[in-house]
Amino acid sequence: MPASTTQLSALDDSFLTVESRTAHMHVGWAAVFDPPAGDPRPGFEELRAHIGARLSRAPRYRQRLCSAPLEVGAPCWVDDRDFDLSRHVRPAASTDLDEVVDSCMSEQLDRERPLWEIRVADRLADGRIGVVGKAHHCMVDGIAAVELASLLLDPTPDAAAEAGERWRPQREPGTAARLAAIVERRSREQLELARAASGLLLSPRRLLDAPRSATEAAVGAVNRTLRPARPVAPLNEPISPARHLARASRPLADLQRVRQRFRATVNDVYLAAAAGALRRLLKERGKDPVPLKTMVPVSVRDAGQSEQLGNRISFMFVGLPCEEPDAERRLRRIQMATGEGKEGGDPGAAELVLRLIGYGPRPLRRLVARTMASPRMFNLVVSNIPGPREPMYMRGCELKEAYPAVPLADGHALSIGMTTIQDRVCFGLYADRRSLGDVDRVAEALVDSTDELVALA
Repeated sequence: MPASTTQLSALDDSFLTVESRTAHMHVGWAAVFDPPAGDPRPGFEELRAHIGARLSRAPRYRQRLCSAPLEVGAPCWVDDRDFDLSRHVRPAASTDLDEVVDSCMSEQLDRERPLWEIRVADRLADGRIGVVGKAHHCMVDGIAAVELASLLLDPTPDAAAEAGERWRPQREPGTAARLAAIVERRSREQLELARAASGLLLSPRRLLDAPRSATEAAVGAVNRTLRPARPVAPLNEPISPARHLARASRPLADLQRVRQRFRATVNDVYLAAAAGALRRLLKERGKDPVPLKTMVPVSVRDAGQSEQLGNRISFMFVGLPCEEPDAERRLRRIQMATGEGKEGGDPGAAELVLRLIGYGPRPLRRLVARTMASPRMFNLVVSNIPGPREPMYMRGCELKEAYPAVPLADGHALSIGMTTIQDRVCFGLYADRRSLGDVDRVAEALVDSTDELVALA
């Protein structure tokens, strides 16, 4: 195959599997920029040219999916000979950021084209610039999405414009070449699996010599990973294609103050605030608050892989004690749960499960992917995606806010994402408009729940 052609990994392929007409598996963001002070503000055409000039840094953005012959393996990426930047970077149809986000995120990406899109509002109603983007989860995880978005940014407002490179698509591989690549990959995977198994068989003492506590921890980690959840309305109901991204932000110093007071992590504070917000949601819906099983993605991306596409993630499951009325006790319980999960190796256990599944035949991988994405495995995703801590600029416009949109699988009406932009945290509450049309109230509850924790600190 040509060097630019890559077959999807088992994990990347799983995000195609769980996508449906109502569950769009794109990772998204909504960013807000201040126009340059004293200099002419860039218009849409200038911003589109800026984005186009940076695409040579991320060749995958000019590639589309190509199905395996007879569906015997995962699709691969091939250069899109008909690539047209105007199909992917489009002017927003509104000056209201909420309308731009909801319109963009409610539309499924066309699999016949490269799986990304950006909409630019070069003048929002408040005079700022809005950029809304999405890329399919089979292309990027949350960390990679941030890295790719940062390709459009510069650390100084006066960075020189790039001319861009002349791009020539490579020839699409023929059927025989794709089949040969699939066979070679499957052979390599089977060899890796055989080596791992033979290592245990030839050295059984490795198992006998393992400390009992370590063995028990590993079993506990797998049990926590696979323990079923109980679907909870309105979080786990059939969803529609319509989306809304509720937004909230506050100073990072507030979360750090709570972190220092209770010797917790910022992520613990964030999860405790989310638990308080979800407790209020359930009570307002006339339901008794119950514990919720939350999937928390964990990056396993090495420092040298920061600009590589595809998914390098594992996950751990954390119980949110929404039934607990006291904010401090909620935080303490989450501290204990995340501490046990990390010490018990939950992210490693989940990664091992994903790797073993990846060695199986594709029909089995599809079945497992749908099972793992079911509301009987978790109630919602709560994700913390690191963002740039230093000032960043796009054509002289300073990035001020960025709100993540974490994709929803079928049966999940809400996900919560957080990212950090300089000294502020930005919360994105991504919801199905039919099931959770009042998600903006949940965003308000998240702010109130954070205030409650800050008051304790």
